[in-house]
Amino acid sequence: MAGETHRADVLVIGGGPGGYTAAFRAADLGMRVALVEADERPGGVCLQRGCIPSKALLHAARLIAEAREAKAWGLSFQRPKIDLDALRGWKDGIVSRHVNGLMDLCKRRGVALIRGRAVFEDSGSVRVEGGPRVAFGHAILATGSRPATVPGLDLQSPRVMDSTSALRLEEVPKTLLVVGGGYIGLELGTVYAELGSRVTVVELTDGLLPGADRDLVRPLSARVEKIFEAIHLNTKVAGMREAGGGIAVGFERDGQKTEQAFDRALVAVGRRPNSAGIGLERTKAEVDRRGMALVDAQQRTRDERILAIGDVAGEPMLAHKAAHEGKVAAEALAGEPAASDGVVPAVVFTDPEIAWCGLTETEARRRGVEVKVARFPWAASGRASTLGRNEGMTKLVIDPQTERVLGVGVVGAGAGELIAEGALAVEMAAVARDLALSIHPHPTLSETLGGAAEVFLGTVTDLYMKRK
Repeated sequence: MAGETHRADVLVIGGGPGGYTAAFRAADLGMRVALVEADERPGGVCLQRGCIPSKALLHAARLIAEAREAKAWGLSFQRPKIDLDALRGWKDGIVSRHVNGLMDLCKRRGVALIRGRAVFEDSGSVRVEGGPRVAFGHAILATGSRPATVPGLDLQSPRVMDSTSALRLEEVPKTLLVVGGGYIGLELGTVYAELGSRVTVVELTDGLLPGADRDLVRPLSARVEKIFEAIHLNTKVAGMREAGGGIAVGFERDGQKTEQAFDRALVAVGRRPNSAGIGLERTKAEVDRRGMALVDAQQRTRDERILAIGDVAGEPMLAHKAAHEGKVAAEALAGEPAASDGVVPAVVFTDPEIAWCGLTETEARRRGVEVKVARFPWAASGRASTLGRNEGMTKLVIDPQTERVLGVGVVGAGAGELIAEGALAVEMAAVARDLALSIHPHPTLSETLGGAAEVFLGTVTDLYMKRK
């Protein structure tokens, strides 16, 4: 209650994947832990307004697409009737079930769950708005991030959505503009397109998913061009205004200005860390120009009593990276030799999925690192053929001198599941021969990892390669 002082060995601020992982690990290590969460329920953006609800809707979207594509296999289905209330209820039910699980884990571990927004008083205490003062030995900052905004595109209208409001699924607009060709825009654009919206994507750069290897993006681009109404690259959104029951959007490209009307717009241009307005200036912790806390390999900030993890502690802004850092932070406080130096895989849950880890081909070229790239096309995969998904590809980025696997990239159905083997290979410093000699079950998509290694070694039999 307000006016009281709660004491904890470790105070975790933020109950997302990083925060609750840190709290649970610290409790398991024998520390007295308090977890402060600004939302009514723990789980953070990932569970409540991000990863989990979006993947539930993407699964529904994929089912719609597969029913349509099955006609080529001799199976015909009627166009699905979409009950938005039931779909929304199913999505929300998944979230609630996992939230309840987290609350139960808090009780079982003796973690004190305090609801409210925490603001630092100094390096040893916070004031929870509407709640108690909490004095701590150490604090772990896990406040996450929020959708970024663009000056001129922050029109206050219910017809302009960010990723949070888009997941509420209030309606399926006839026309939808997605501003931003990154993973958030493409994932949510796919959902709305399969539910029936005519989706237009506008991207400021010259390609979708800026930063990802172009050969991984190519199959995705070819597919979304078929389900989206239009994709405008090298195009700037100059402004938005409400007009005639919709949104009038101004575009600029090559010096030409145009305007087009949409029923709704989704602005998905990235995320910003939640580090402002929480009293960090009253501590010794420091942030960079983007607002991300400066931390070392054990997630310690410049304040010896404060650690930071997850989105607020830097890129990549991924839930599994936050969870890993949460464990590192808790173990570091317990005196264990923990450090955040692992390989962090990235997955874009579009259709097809794209996943990568370690050194990318694009990054190698930018840094001038000599590498060999081996690609295995899924046109040669029996399993991909049985799924009707031969557009995929698996690639390895390899050190030509040591033959060590430096990076792995996959595009295709289930790429997010396949990348785990790639991450293990990079983490364990495997060489190409390790992957090639590992017997992969047939017929599976996992065989393409071994196949890519065989391409590098020149021993592949599922493809014809001229003898050197």
